[in-house]
Amino acid sequence: MFCNQCEQTAKGFACTVRGVCGKTHETDVLQDLLIYTLAGLSEVALEAEKRGVKKPEVDFFLMEGMFSTLTNVNFDPERIKAYIEKAVELRETLKHEAKVEVDTPWAHFKPAKSMEELIKQAEEREIEPTVMKEEGEDIASLKLTILYALKGIAAYAYHAERLGVRNEEVYKGFKELLVNIFKDKSSDLRTWVERALETGRLNLLTMEALDKANTSSYGNPVPTRVPLGAKAGKAILVSGHDLKDLYELLKQTEGKGIYIYTHGEMLPAHGYPELKKFPHLYGHYGTAWQNQQKEFEAFPGPIVMTTNCLMPPKDSYKDRVFTLGPVGYPGVKHIPNEDFTPVIEMALSMEGFKEDIPGKEIMTGFARNAVLSVADKVVELVKSGKIRHFFLVGGCDGAKPVRNYYTEFVEKVPQDCVVLTLACGKFRFFDKDLGTINGIPRLLDIGQCNDAYSAIQIALALSKVFNVGVNELPLSLIISWYEQKAVAIFLTLLYLGIKNMRLGPSMPAFLSKNVANFIVENYNLKPVSTPEEDLKAILG
Repeated sequence: MFCNQCEQTAKGFACTVRGVCGKTHETDVLQDLLIYTLAGLSEVALEAEKRGVKKPEVDFFLMEGMFSTLTNVNFDPERIKAYIEKAVELRETLKHEAKVEVDTPWAHFKPAKSMEELIKQAEEREIEPTVMKEEGEDIASLKLTILYALKGIAAYAYHAERLGVRNEEVYKGFKELLVNIFKDKSSDLRTWVERALETGRLNLLTMEALDKANTSSYGNPVPTRVPLGAKAGKAILVSGHDLKDLYELLKQTEGKGIYIYTHGEMLPAHGYPELKKFPHLYGHYGTAWQNQQKEFEAFPGPIVMTTNCLMPPKDSYKDRVFTLGPVGYPGVKHIPNEDFTPVIEMALSMEGFKEDIPGKEIMTGFARNAVLSVADKVVELVKSGKIRHFFLVGGCDGAKPVRNYYTEFVEKVPQDCVVLTLACGKFRFFDKDLGTINGIPRLLDIGQCNDAYSAIQIALALSKVFNVGVNELPLSLIISWYEQKAVAIFLTLLYLGIKNMRLGPSMPAFLSKNVANFIVENYNLKPVSTPEEDLKAILG
């Protein structure tokens, strides 16, 4: 196998025997083959659209299929095989209905019936290094960057579409970029740099669509206190990102005496008014995704994984894990239709928490509406010198000890500075009491990783108020990355011209030396060093 799509990739180069995430060689090459067949489906769909035949279900399947190839989403070869077969089925149906013919090999690929033969086919079409090295290291690097960002876009578009919001421009651009990765053999660096930035633009549109989907369905988040303890009684734990899955579970558990706890990136769900209405949405359990094997083992109820961030479950709790949507793991029960009956029955059969467990409360719900509602006060505090600087410290968390950098950074931020945070990177410091500045909390949780859209809107609004460019604001981005949604957001920030970011804990392995140098020279990107050195450099 060869997989270098995430930050934890082996030796900072690539996983070549087994994924650090637990992904097997078989799953890895089958995921590459799925992407290959999705490119074929995309090309046929684009041709069909030219002839007036458009099928929304094809676009949604493209998003779900690509989403399943993200890090820590789907480890199940049988599920990936089923996606490959459905991609080919949809492709052939489109060919027939639209009377189109495409002569590229990915648009004609026929999957073998047996798993053994399908894996052989997959090994022959492994994306990296087999497919991507034809135009040289730098083009391959840019193609991989675009491909990984498309995976992030697929995740966000999948969530938005489930709530009835779609952006046709995103779907069209997604298909064109995916086809070009395989079809365009151009070695013009400028072309691929422009396509990478275009991918960032499409991700901005996608995050905008998801923001609209979440807020139109569940209201604008409001600052909310969330308990970290537990209440005596039956319990279900929900992890991942999908608010619709959480909403459906809350509806189905009404009046059943079961408390619902969030985990990981579900923490910001507590800030949405339509979710807050459910009194049995109690609190938050645990911390970031990489601690789940210990935390899940101790949780006294079933666990629902709505999206990525699944680690290979231990046998001690594997029978209590349920997956949804594109998530899968061999031997783990999958819920295909939002019927949570088996989860509820298991929760009722278990003892749950035997007694109340006290815990501190933390705050979430500081999305753009909440922050901008006090924008005048913030501006006044900045102009009076009471707020010197803003730091956006967030992104993905991970297991490497060097990620303690982010904890120490926040601890060392001066008292006259405010920390904005989002995504699971917040769990390095989410429960710290940083106090307030004239009533404004010094730690503001904006939300999930996709709520980078909220952070961008806050920055753009403040730049207008201060009448300066975003890069001239007293704002610094201290970013932690791990998987492919972070790659999509990173390209969005580059598309917007954001400079002077600090990225860690390491640079992406898929960036060639020349591509990395281009980003450094044009956007002044810096790797994180030490909290003391970075704070001194930023604040002078």
